[in-house]
Amino acid sequence: MAKKPKKAAAEGQEGVEGEAPKSGKKKLIIIGAAVLALVGAGGGGFYVMKKKAGGDSHGDAVAEVKKPVVFLDVREMMINLASEPGQDKTRFAKIKIAIELKDAKVESEVKPLMPRIEDTFQVYLRELRASDISGSAGIYRLREELLRRVNVAIHPARAEAVLFKDVVLQ
Repeated sequence: MAKKPKKAAAEGQEGVEGEAPKSGKKKLIIIGAAVLALVGAGGGGFYVMKKKAGGDSHGDAVAEVKKPVVFLDVREMMINLASEPGQDKTRFAKIKIAIELKDAKVESEVKPLMPRIEDTFQVYLRELRASDISGSAGIYRLREELLRRVNVAIHPARAEAVLFKDVVLQ
């Protein structure tokens, strides 16, 4: 019996020694995979951050080509508004507007059409009541309507926005 335990002990030692290299290989593979995953994630994060920061030379070239925005002032207008139902009191609006254009080329196309733009504004604004312009929602609707009318008047050129410099209701 003494031999069997030694043999069992010897087999047990071989079994332990035989399993130790397998366990070490598994750990090495897992650690290697984790390192590869971290390097890949780090590289991907660096690429994304560099791209967001505008590190591309192509992105710099596009920024240099972009032309400055031009603002074209429309002369100040004083308009008598339509009276509210049941009121005889006349209300006035004093409005100063600027038109935002894409670049100076568009400005040269639009400047000769300023009388048409002013006429369009005058005709539209005379039909408004003070209640139509009151509040931020009224001013927003007025801006959108004036932009639409400007773009119709200056077609094929295009205005980017209508900006209010001064709005006074009296």
